[in-house]
Amino acid sequence: MENENQKIEQFWETPTHSQIIDISHAHVEALEASNDDNVWQQVGMHHIILTTTGRRSGNEHKCALPVWHDTAGHRVVVGSFAGADKEPDWLANLRDKNSNGEVKIRTQNGEYSSVPEILEGEERDLLWNQLCEDRAWYNDYQKRTERVIPLIRFPE
Repeated sequence: MENENQKIEQFWETPTHSQIIDISHAHVEALEASNDDNVWQQVGMHHIILTTTGRRSGNEHKCALPVWHDTAGHRVVVGSFAGADKEPDWLANLRDKNSNGEVKIRTQNGEYSSVPEILEGEERDLLWNQLCEDRAWYNDYQKRTERVIPLIRFPE
């Protein structure tokens, strides 16, 4: 994975926050219904289905997220919510100390359980810079909010 080029130029309009939620729900349905490359690779990016447990409801929640791979080949997602001041619900579910810490990750070719690592400090900053070399629009998202947009690694 580490030698694969992940550089993408943004060629789409960033959706609104409510559109992001609707798009993710529709994308989860499409991903669950198909193993086709055209479904799993949207706007030039591979996607996963992340399944978390709701921190308040206890219900299972699924969302489709684009992934980037660090130099070790681990899947990394960005908790940007397109630069919103409020972090996405799936990230709040990951941060919940009452959950068991494990999430399900579905990829195009399989499924695994993972204990997510919310990256911070120097490690986050180093990976952020590498990520933004490949996907420059995340810098724009960071400029829209006071919060530090987190990176989350999902090791197998």
